[in-house]
Amino acid sequence: MPGSERRGIWTALAWLAAGFAGGALAAFGLVTGARALWGEEEPPAALGAPRLVEETATSGISHVYDGEFQFFVGGGVAVFDCDDDGLPDLYLAGGALPASLYRNGSEVGGALHFSRVADAATDLTGVVGAYPLDVDGDGIVDLAVLRAGENVLLRGRGECRFERASEAWSFDGGTAWTAAFSAAWESDDAFPMLAFGNYLARDEAGEPTFDCDDSVLLRPEGAAYPTATPLAPGYCTLSMLFGDWDHTGRRDLRLANDRHYYRDGEEQLWRVAAGEPPRLYTREEGWKRLVLWGMGIAAQDLTGDGLPEVVITSQGDNKLQSLDPGAAGPAYGDIAIRLGATAHRPFAGGDILPSTAWHPEFQDVNNDGFMDLYISKGNVEAMPDFAAQDPSNLLLGGPGGAFVEGARDAGYLSFGKDRGAALVDCNLDGLPDLVQVVRREDVRVWRNAGSGDAAGTQAMGHWLALQLEQPGANGFGVGAWIEVRSGDRTTLRQLTVGGGHAGGQLGWIHFGLGEARSAEVRVQWPDGEFGPWQKVGADGFVVIVRDGEPRRWSPGDGAPRGER
Repeated sequence: MPGSERRGIWTALAWLAAGFAGGALAAFGLVTGARALWGEEEPPAALGAPRLVEETATSGISHVYDGEFQFFVGGGVAVFDCDDDGLPDLYLAGGALPASLYRNGSEVGGALHFSRVADAATDLTGVVGAYPLDVDGDGIVDLAVLRAGENVLLRGRGECRFERASEAWSFDGGTAWTAAFSAAWESDDAFPMLAFGNYLARDEAGEPTFDCDDSVLLRPEGAAYPTATPLAPGYCTLSMLFGDWDHTGRRDLRLANDRHYYRDGEEQLWRVAAGEPPRLYTREEGWKRLVLWGMGIAAQDLTGDGLPEVVITSQGDNKLQSLDPGAAGPAYGDIAIRLGATAHRPFAGGDILPSTAWHPEFQDVNNDGFMDLYISKGNVEAMPDFAAQDPSNLLLGGPGGAFVEGARDAGYLSFGKDRGAALVDCNLDGLPDLVQVVRREDVRVWRNAGSGDAAGTQAMGHWLALQLEQPGANGFGVGAWIEVRSGDRTTLRQLTVGGGHAGGQLGWIHFGLGEARSAEVRVQWPDGEFGPWQKVGADGFVVIVRDGEPRRWSPGDGAPRGER
């Protein structure tokens, strides 16, 4: 039986079990019980939860996201390499307190350790979140800083130093309350187009009016952003993501909106075609009205059809959407219940009220080759109709596509008001660690020990970490599709800037390989051209160079991306 047909049958079994028996545990039971029927045809086994060891006290990070009403939302973390040593560094939103840049000094495979880089350029107040990207194409990562007040573009100067570049790039940061961001390159533009998602409108004194503000799209004119196009109507946006939802090469813009304040609003998908003004997709094109407390967005192809599923976090009703079979337009249906991914109530702590979810992120935390899903949780402040004890989720993927809760087994239960987060390999040992921003508490840092514990790390499955490198303005290859094939399994990920809740990553892209000791990699570059399949060994870092050979990199080799 062909592999694609087997995968379809396993998925059908899992969905059937979850739908009729009420959850992902039933799906896993049916799949497990049916394996004997397939002999050598059975799918690879999923691994259990890795052990997450808290190292907050020894990490060197002492940072709090704080403030009153305008900082109830937000609290993001930007992850990127600001000093070209291959280690991911952190920029943390502070709300009413200063934001902080932390340089990563962790030993490979060792304890996590960071040191603060104090600088007036980055130590801004009013910061809700931030996203890394290379705006000017010089190979050094810049920052888009979102604020309750003036947004700021910071140009990276190397060695974790930044300078304000708003004026140099003719960028008007405005005075809005901004909580969302995304960026993408159109055609051969030197600079990316930028989208800023605005929340509540503010009066002349900077106080919220409790009317939803319009978001804005900025298309570059050369190396400048002189004009902003309103994305109206605005429905209090808390997350946005440029993505190729139909895999046609066009980067449309998905918005997650907070129904708490809008009237007659909904979630939105803007068609953003080169040379055309942005416009909303219509019911006639397949777009379905969806109303929820949209907090965060993440996209990942879970079904193997080359099209990304979309997670939208909310209060009590998280969505996992997939395109309807045979849909010609953006007609999405929800599959969260069938795959056990609703995460709508606390799974521990005894609270039975609905959850409040913020940052979603797909990552293979145990390297078994199945994509997992992290969702941060925490009450907005003191909302009595929603859970006060609301631990974040770690949903583990497995054969058939269903998810099971793994946070308790991972050992990282916490009951703070979690906000932004990042699953990122801080110590370059091939296991994604966890950084959590917690409202009015210290940022929490958790080292992934695999199947080990606090005394030492033990590997689980094999893995691969990739970066892309191409000539021209978009040197990091934002918008590219990356395929990693091992055996009869292929994982497809699109490199995007945006989504999550108030923060994102640019750097190594992690793939779990399970038992495979090598993999084949192919890139569909942002202009649509496919590179060749290239074989690479597992358990290492590789830079995929356009029109060149893959370049293996190890810690201590210098800058991963070579000379600039």
